[in-house]
Amino acid sequence: METLTLSPGLIDEVVAIRRDLHAHPELGFEEKRTAALVATRLRELGYEVHEGIGVTGVVGVLRGARPGKTIMLRADMDALPLEEESAHVYTSRTPGVMHACGHDGHVAMLLGAARVVAERRHEVAGTLVFCFQPAEEGRGGAKAMVDEGLLERFGVERAYGLHLFSLLPTGVLGFREGPFYASSDSIEIRIEGSGGHGAAPHLSIDPILVAAEFVASVQKVVSRQIDPIEPAVVTIGAIHGGTTHNVIPSYVTLLGTVRAFDAGVRGRMAERIERVLKGVCDASGASYTFDYQWRYPVTSNDVAQTRNVRALAERVFGSERVVSSEKHMGAEDFSFFAERVPASYFVLGCSAGPQTSYPHHHGRFDIDEAALATGVQIMSAIAFEGPTWDS
Repeated sequence: METLTLSPGLIDEVVAIRRDLHAHPELGFEEKRTAALVATRLRELGYEVHEGIGVTGVVGVLRGARPGKTIMLRADMDALPLEEESAHVYTSRTPGVMHACGHDGHVAMLLGAARVVAERRHEVAGTLVFCFQPAEEGRGGAKAMVDEGLLERFGVERAYGLHLFSLLPTGVLGFREGPFYASSDSIEIRIEGSGGHGAAPHLSIDPILVAAEFVASVQKVVSRQIDPIEPAVVTIGAIHGGTTHNVIPSYVTLLGTVRAFDAGVRGRMAERIERVLKGVCDASGASYTFDYQWRYPVTSNDVAQTRNVRALAERVFGSERVVSSEKHMGAEDFSFFAERVPASYFVLGCSAGPQTSYPHHHGRFDIDEAALATGVQIMSAIAFEGPTWDS
């Protein structure tokens, strides 16, 4: 595959789409404007368009002139409930909602690749499924699409996706075989005590003290019950309880997240965490409710497909722009696709200095838009070669 040269007009179009989406962010399963833009553009390019899959998901299908496999290229569309802290011409115009994870770029790049492919459709083998997915940010839009039969409906045999990544320099592609992004589950806890006066704690059961003991003790699940070579995280991200200085409340609520890279470790975390919770509550005479919410499984890359894409990237861009990526404790609902078909998920660097190096989900997150061309090129290259890969 020779380097895919993009016209200045196409690059300008991709940047314009990204900025338009950034200025008009939409939360998960509410991406009506975004979905309409995507569907309109795909129709203009001659794709067979399917809307409303997984609530607001859009799929564009292009059937090649030669036989080959059916592959899916995916971009997520949703933004985050976050106030943007930067001032640009494309700053979010929706208060409290921001594209702080690069999904606006993902959509723009995949639409750019759709244009490249449409203009060279006579070179396409097999069938290409361009998937624009809703609600990646914690609401499981990929699962919604899978549950509605996306993969079976279009006969998808392979799946590929990328994520803009502020920890890599612009235009550098990062790959990892096997587990790449962690699983992500949520815990919601209510500890019930017995309220009273802060000056007489012996007449109460203090749920704040119990909660504090639990937060400290639950870290032993990771430090003493999990194999040290198996990464895992239990983080309590919110504690709510009490109203004033001298009142012991009757209850406290806690919210947390649980991450792991091994399915077996993940499967035992709920039992282990609840055992710690029960122990500290029993010791103090408190009671509790415990809700463990199974959310995103581990995103694990198929070895053969990841090697295929990496080799393709090295041919297109040169080995100096391809690196081996570390595991990430972040989670990705691309995992629901990767559980069902051989898949590869990789990252694309978008950092070119302090202004484009803020972490994802930060109010000042932004990308170096020069990375968008690389994303269009690699997704186009996969579209042309992916359907011919045997393994």
